[in-house]
Amino acid sequence: MRVLTLNPGSSSVKVSLVADGTAIGWAAWNQTDPAVVGQAIRRWSEVDAVAVRFVHGGSQKAPARVDDALLANLDRLTSLAPNHQPLSVSVTREVRRLLPDVPVVACFDTAFHARMPEAAARYPLPRAWTVQNRLRRYGFHGLSCQYSLHRTGELLGRAPEELQLVCAHVGAGVSVTAIRDGHGVDTSMGFTPLEGAMMATRSGSVDPGLLLHVMQTAPMSAAEMADALYHRSGLAGMTGTDGDLRRVLAAVARGDRDASVALDVYRHRLRREIGAAAASLSRLDAVVFTGGVAEHQPELITSVVDGLGVLGLRAGAVPHTDVDRVVTRPESPVPALIVRPREDLELARGAEEALARVSVR
Repeated sequence: MRVLTLNPGSSSVKVSLVADGTAIGWAAWNQTDPAVVGQAIRRWSEVDAVAVRFVHGGSQKAPARVDDALLANLDRLTSLAPNHQPLSVSVTREVRRLLPDVPVVACFDTAFHARMPEAAARYPLPRAWTVQNRLRRYGFHGLSCQYSLHRTGELLGRAPEELQLVCAHVGAGVSVTAIRDGHGVDTSMGFTPLEGAMMATRSGSVDPGLLLHVMQTAPMSAAEMADALYHRSGLAGMTGTDGDLRRVLAAVARGDRDASVALDVYRHRLRREIGAAAASLSRLDAVVFTGGVAEHQPELITSVVDGLGVLGLRAGAVPHTDVDRVVTRPESPVPALIVRPREDLELARGAEEALARVSVR
């Protein structure tokens, strides 16, 4: 099967053509215009299916073929993932318009976490708020975690479903997930992709009392607060940059104290989330890092690993290479790995599984 995979991000659209599980074409557009879909289709016109990544799937537990009702439901989730969901919806509409006879499958980051135990999924809020089980922790970066689990199994010679891992997706967005029995059992992101570790422009977890204090002392609307937390916090807010880690590292090299403190906070909060995730497992088989930062800034990852000796990690030298690899010393009782993000392969796998379910019916 030839599957065109579309991965809309907060500032780009990544496209890959996957044939029988192997990527045979790849492109990326650094823009958020759904019209880029037309460019991708002109490049790869003959496809059997199209798979689109959705950050938020709500109650969806598996990839699903898109129809009008599903797309309308996904559109209603925009407020829960405002950096990503609108583009995914727009891209899907454009694909359906341009390729009306080709099946389109939505694949959800949240689905990997759908079987989280209630202890990890529930918020300690009034029952009147949570009785319908919609105000819960959903988790994100599920497609990335799923691929990392499969790839780590290959690298360690272990069956993926037998592994107990902590997976840290470190990109513009950052999340940490505890994986057991082939799925997420706890994760740092919650109801929205705002919770958890510090990110490029997102704050991560902040004491809600602090936010209430700010809103009371410097009156602002909910929309203004959301803009500050999603777009003007994190590395960007602490350094006055756009949050790109390369610019932050350059500022650190110039002796910028704000950038140095921000980087320390970034590493500290990532380590803290990794430790918390490990506590949700009965044993720790490996820690795997993935995402754009992990792929392109391996020295930063080693500096994070250096502070995780309590988990048995001992960092080794990390050469610049695009090969998936172990980054801990041979004597380290627990290995840490860097795995390149390949959400396109998971999108294609999800599309094939969803369409196979439909054909069986």
